[in-house]
Amino acid sequence: YTRPPEALQPGSYASERLAGQSSRKGAVWAGAAAGLYMALCLSHLSPTPACLAEKVEGAMRNTNSLLAEAFGTFWLVFGGCGSAVLSAAFPDVGIGLLGVSFAFGLSVLTMAYAVGHVSGGHFNPAVTVGLWAGGRFPARDVAPYIISQVVGAILAAFALYAIASGKPGWDVGVSGLASNGYGAHSPGGFSLGAAFLAEVLLTGFFLFIIMGSTHARAAAGFAPIAIGLALVLIHLISIPVTNTSVNPARSTGPALVEGGIALGQLWLFWVAPLIGGALGGWLYRSLIAPNDE
Repeated sequence: YTRPPEALQPGSYASERLAGQSSRKGAVWAGAAAGLYMALCLSHLSPTPACLAEKVEGAMRNTNSLLAEAFGTFWLVFGGCGSAVLSAAFPDVGIGLLGVSFAFGLSVLTMAYAVGHVSGGHFNPAVTVGLWAGGRFPARDVAPYIISQVVGAILAAFALYAIASGKPGWDVGVSGLASNGYGAHSPGGFSLGAAFLAEVLLTGFFLFIIMGSTHARAAAGFAPIAIGLALVLIHLISIPVTNTSVNPARSTGPALVEGGIALGQLWLFWVAPLIGGALGGWLYRSLIAPNDE
């Protein structure tokens, strides 16, 4: 600063100008600091104990939800596919298609009551996507839920393989793990087009039932029963067509263990159920009953 010393005396123009600049700079820095602190608190990143405790509690809830989805999907695949592999054709006392259909429905019903209050009880990527499309589930949680569901399904398929392979002469390449398929891999020889249409329609109606039975105005406590029975009906309809997927995670576990044609046809059982789930959730929200909350 090149002004003479007398220009900086109290009361001089230069002195007042410097004081004003200093005051404005101080206000700017104070405002910036206050804004940063508020942003940190609002994003749960504040170093204060209250915000840290809330952040930790939220992380624990998220972890519990993901574990619940993994356990629930494990039970669905192990119970449903396990009944098909181990019990459906057991000599003289096999449970048949009716028993397998009820096994899938009961697996969802029981886990929905067990952990539905923790994670919502999706156990199915198509359900997660459908609830998002229906405005019931945040987009940021879709990918973590789907990953947890697929992991649970894969673990269940390997567990089922370990049990089934304990029978002398059992061959996964011949007997399979109740994988889904079309054409030559369809139980009834149904075509690709028929399989695609069945999976889209059935998954769409499955989401329709889920959205309705879990609506705020629906009877409380009965949703798992309606959803489980809906899955029974879906299997009664479509086991001969595709061995019934309506659930990409359920299809992925057995296909990865079996390999071959099951793995080559797996794409359909991701594409069709996801389309059907998204359509079912969106249509219910748009045409039938908007969300109350």
